[in-house]
Amino acid sequence: MSSQVNVLERFSPLWEAPEMPPRWVIWHAGAGDSFVFDREFNMPVDVDDALLGEVLCRMREAGVPEGVDYPGRPCG
Repeated sequence: MSSQVNVLERFSPLWEAPEMPPRWVIWHAGAGDSFVFDREFNMPVDVDDALLGEVLCRMREAGVPEGVDYPGRPCG
């Protein structure tokens, strides 16, 4: 359990009060898939599946926006 807490600390900026516009958002990409999306780097954040539920829960508690529309900029 202790090691999971230490790993979660690495993601703690994701559930800080969001800036405007928010850097990180929760993206529901379809087929039941939800991702943490980094709008600054224009890509999903690599969160281990074992931690994703807890990370998303903490982000929601912090008021991070979420939606089904692609949150990034056009690629290419």
